[in-house]
Amino acid sequence: MDLIAVESVVLPPGEPRLVPTGLALELPPGYEAQIRPRSGLALKHAITLPNSPATIDPGYRGEVRVILLNLGRSEYTVRKGDRIAQLVIARYEAIEWEEGELGESARGAGGFGSSGR
Repeated sequence: MDLIAVESVVLPPGEPRLVPTGLALELPPGYEAQIRPRSGLALKHAITLPNSPATIDPGYRGEVRVILLNLGRSEYTVRKGDRIAQLVIARYEAIEWEEGELGESARGAGGFGSSGR
């Protein structure tokens, strides 16, 4: 779903700002909400979410506010009623960690491009 700004906020270049949405959630156990950037804001105005995807866990009860960052060269004004981000609800599995040795795999500890182009 789209998240909408409930007030206007000026985004100076390079400075993150919280933008209120007026929305509060009560997620059931085993669910999270993820806040993701809008591609149009990113392409047309260089506006992004520095912590994307942002996670809201089921214990949070406050207002959903979106951290926006202006990567452009001039200030950008988010206006009341603008769509500023997207919200996705996802199920997750809670796990308990168990210390021990890792099993073998074909890839091993290779990372950061080790599996090919």
